[in-house]
Amino acid sequence: MQSRDIPIVKDIVLVGGGHSHLAVLKYFGMKPVPGLRLTLITRDLHTPYSGMLPGYIAGHYEYDQAHIDLRPLARFAGARVFHEEVQGLDLKTNHVLCPNRPPVPFDVLSINIGSRPSALHVPGAERFTTPVKPIDRFLHRWKSLVSSVLAANDKFRLAVVGGGAGGVEMALATQYRLHKELQLAGRSTNLLDCYLVTDTALILPTHNNHVRRKFERVLQDRHIKVYVNHRVDKVKADKLICDNGEELAADTVFWVTNASAPAWLAEAGLQVDEQGFIAVNDCLQSLSHSNVFAAGDIAAVVSHPRPKSGVFAVRQGPPLARNLALVVRGKHLKPFQPQKQFLGLISTGDRYAIASRANWSIEGHWIWQVKDWIDRRFMDNFSKLPEMNLAQAPDIDTSLAGEATMEEISTMAMRCGGCGAKVGSTVLSRVIQRLQPVNREGVIIGLNHPDDAAVIEAPAGKLLVQSVDYFRSFIDDPYVFGKVAANHALSDIFAMGADAHSAMAIATVPYGLEEQVEELLFQSMAGAVDVLNACGAALIGGHSSEGAELSFGLSVNGIADRSRLLRKSGIQVGDRLVLTKPLGTGTLFAADMRLKAKGRWIDAALSHMLLSNQQAADCLRRYGVTACTDITGYGLLGHLLEMAHASGVYIHIDLNALPAMDGALECIDKGIVSSLQKQNRRSRHALSNAGDFTRHSHYPLLFDPQTSGGLLAGVPADKVDECVQELFRLGYNESKVIGEAKANADALKCVTLVAG
Repeated sequence: MQSRDIPIVKDIVLVGGGHSHLAVLKYFGMKPVPGLRLTLITRDLHTPYSGMLPGYIAGHYEYDQAHIDLRPLARFAGARVFHEEVQGLDLKTNHVLCPNRPPVPFDVLSINIGSRPSALHVPGAERFTTPVKPIDRFLHRWKSLVSSVLAANDKFRLAVVGGGAGGVEMALATQYRLHKELQLAGRSTNLLDCYLVTDTALILPTHNNHVRRKFERVLQDRHIKVYVNHRVDKVKADKLICDNGEELAADTVFWVTNASAPAWLAEAGLQVDEQGFIAVNDCLQSLSHSNVFAAGDIAAVVSHPRPKSGVFAVRQGPPLARNLALVVRGKHLKPFQPQKQFLGLISTGDRYAIASRANWSIEGHWIWQVKDWIDRRFMDNFSKLPEMNLAQAPDIDTSLAGEATMEEISTMAMRCGGCGAKVGSTVLSRVIQRLQPVNREGVIIGLNHPDDAAVIEAPAGKLLVQSVDYFRSFIDDPYVFGKVAANHALSDIFAMGADAHSAMAIATVPYGLEEQVEELLFQSMAGAVDVLNACGAALIGGHSSEGAELSFGLSVNGIADRSRLLRKSGIQVGDRLVLTKPLGTGTLFAADMRLKAKGRWIDAALSHMLLSNQQAADCLRRYGVTACTDITGYGLLGHLLEMAHASGVYIHIDLNALPAMDGALECIDKGIVSSLQKQNRRSRHALSNAGDFTRHSHYPLLFDPQTSGGLLAGVPADKVDECVQELFRLGYNESKVIGEAKANADALKCVTLVAG
């Protein structure tokens, strides 16, 4: 884990969460390099382990047993996680190009993105088949396949195209699982026909005859027909058309052919082999670009060609990590020679496996048990991370410390305070030039003027609504953090019934090289500007400074009609309390800091936080909202008390109705809560019956501080159902009626809990 006290001087960007990069993350987590920052750009937060995929399909493993959660592993390594898909590279400026964010700069790049089946250029294959890779997309379609088979009234025909180990394993695992599902549903397994199609003369062409004969026997025993010398020339919605003129009926087609590479690698200018894979030397370094490395299926080691197999990707991980650590220091790289032979353990779907190595083979249930033990040990290496005191960094790998880099760090060790801590004017000017804020009527002097302050003109008869929010970063992606911070700040404006007008940014950027400071400031502000632009608010100025860690916020302005202004007061007896977003950001990010949160939980939480409250506020106004606030650091109960006291009502809250974010209740059950939870719990004095519900699973959610939380509003009872339905249509899919306003019975005890 990288110490926050050490400025960043070098950036390694890892593209893809493949098997080799798992080892890279683990390596740098155990041996951090001073001044080095890792960034992982990955399409998948949970990377599937290819060795366990057939077992997962067959039903022998649960999802989390067969997937490695990249977020806690990256946290352990001190690496930033950008949840994005890469669409290209700019190797002249050293940037990774993504469709939904600004380009990501790098000093050193490593690519480990796996591959996809080849021959998808076959007419109809892209449209009518399910490629087995990328695996996450295959698994998404797998669920619908199971439903289709169970719903079939007649024969369901499943074709697997590809006669290698992957295709054979997939056919056997799929058939085994679907037979089990049919049996559980009380239906005959004869409803399913499964067959294998390959353009080779034999199945498993890269394996020996002993292995091949064993699998031919297994396939025959399982009534899986094999079509050899059948090259698929065309795919239609209900059949395969082969080069020999034969047509094979198919309701679903799995495409498990040889691996291929995405076109953007060659388009970027990287040297690639005939199949489009990145050509690398024995150090896993690109032959055309010395600051680019590659490993796994996507790499072609030119002097040691090997088949595409997860075994080689796993073995390449440690040497890749060592060479990445060496290259940032300007040290000599160390060549790596892959093994020529490897032990292949190929499963048959039914907890039985066949071993293949060189010219021998052996089979049995005990072989599957050995494979299971090996696979589980591999998973444990990256999921059961060493327990660490988060206040202390692990040993820094000073043996790799180059004089040049350490000198760069030492020159930044002493920093001035006061105005001397401001970000340099040239850096700030460049950032402003890169941003594209909207223009807004009423901004007289704004971001592009050299004056000392911004000047805005409020429309006649309108009220100016102002608020400010600023906090340190709780996530490692500055662009996403900027978006969350902007949504959080704007929520105050929307909760007051105002329209967003303009904003000023407040940013603290960690010490670093000038280009590092510029890029971090730009990424944060670009995220904020995207959110501001979406709601028509102009960025008109701000203030930036250097500090120990990234912090960001906004001073926001809104314009409102006096008659439409919303406040926390105004709830009427009989009103229903509506909450537009689920609760749980406090506990989830506390767990994330402790490496205890699943990546998909954090990703889902960020989705809620990135959902603007603008449309929710507009919807509430259309349905006669009587009072409104946004849920932030004080937690739900803290804001409820403000509304109850201001409105003079007594509020009943149904704990069972409180919506919780994915994983929040699991984290609470483990005793993981936000550091602000203890302070927020002081508000429990206003509960009339807290003692009756302290053991309720949702009780701690009352005190959980929210970042970019939802709106809490009073809505007339006769309109609330329609209001919630409309909120759902607008994308607020977890909006809930959580309580009701009653006549005030006790000014001090103004909230009571129910669980109905």
